Amino acid sequence: MQTEAPRINIDRLVNRIDTLAGIGAVAGGGVCRLALSDEDRKGRDLVARWMRDLGLAVTTDRIGNLVGIRSGSEACPPVLTGSHIDTVATGGRYDGSLGVLAGLEVIATLNEAGITTRKPLGVAFFTNEEGARFAPDMMGSGVHQGFLDLEEMLDIRGIDGRRVGDALAEIGYAGTEPVGSFRADSYLELHVEQGPVLEQEGFTIGAVEGVQGISWTEYRLTGTSNHAGTTPMHLRRDAGYVAAAVAVEARRLSKEMGGSQVATVGLTELKPNLVNVIAAEALLTLDLRNTDEKLLQAAEARLNEAIKRFASEEGVGVSSRRLARFEPVMFAPDMINLVEDTARRLGHSVKRLPSGAGHDAQMFAPNCPTGMIFVPSQGGISHNVAEYTAPEDIRAGADVLLQALLSRAG
Repeated sequence: MQTEAPRINIDRLVNRIDTLAGIGAVAGGGVCRLALSDEDRKGRDLVARWMRDLGLAVTTDRIGNLVGIRSGSEACPPVLTGSHIDTVATGGRYDGSLGVLAGLEVIATLNEAGITTRKPLGVAFFTNEEGARFAPDMMGSGVHQGFLDLEEMLDIRGIDGRRVGDALAEIGYAGTEPVGSFRADSYLELHVEQGPVLEQEGFTIGAVEGVQGISWTEYRLTGTSNHAGTTPMHLRRDAGYVAAAVAVEARRLSKEMGGSQVATVGLTELKPNLVNVIAAEALLTLDLRNTDEKLLQAAEARLNEAIKRFASEEGVGVSSRRLARFEPVMFAPDMINLVEDTARRLGHSVKRLPSGAGHDAQMFAPNCPTGMIFVPSQGGISHNVAEYTAPEDIRAGADVLLQALLSRAG
């Protein structure tokens, strides 16, 4: 006789999400839990305790990634799920945390049902996925999968001048486990979409096809500080003007290229930043993304040339520093099919779509079969305290994760 498939406990999962969101809580229901901050430490302590309470064998590697393993009936590489628990400064409670806590809910459900899988199951959370305090993003998973150098990442300094290695030691998460000590059988990550497509088109589940390539560059512009009223326009060396021109050109170029090309000047700092003084210095960041590597390279080249031209015309010096660069990643067809088929079998509407945001999953894709499950973000809002995903959508995504992991683990 066929037994009913196990389903997750939505009340328990939402309670965990809300409890973790209380650490670093900010007004409006959001969270500020920057990587390797004291709030991150408290969040790590809580999630690590939950892992151990569920009987997982927990290890911490040298970049601070935590992995909890549930044994299978066979000794073989684990089927892994997870995400991150660090946030941006004005983050929501679902970004990253949903994937980690849904993984724990899968383990809790299997424990209650007395189900032992053939392959081990693992739940992980990775250090500094956001890159909000330390660049590059996806740091922990990048080191774990061998695409970022451990020693170089430990020596990175954040926006506050703190060094990654020192910050890890200060919060007590400079682990001893060698990075990349195992390769997963496969990796599947549940995440909120962080965009409007699923909600606008009426789908419950997204079967993610891949992740856009990401290019982050910091530009420093150097002009001459001078009086705003007495300096003729043709004699100005205005770093602030060039920064503004870059932002406008980035928007214009991305609209001209169309497709999946997006461009964002997300940070701008001016010095001396006074109402009646021409800016002598400007610091800005340029975030470019595209699903096509050749088009992403074209956007990089065209904007770099435009920045040089604007600076030359204004008599402003320019220097740049690469913060992060990841090529587009396509997920394994078998994993995409698994998510799609599982969602339909459970009665959910499903759409294939790319991810516009970077995720830890992209670091696993070259090394093992990898996939992602998206659930809707209300209003397409994320990296915002108003981020919200309805409990019924969380339940649907977590149930798809559970069944898909069971399928992979046997």
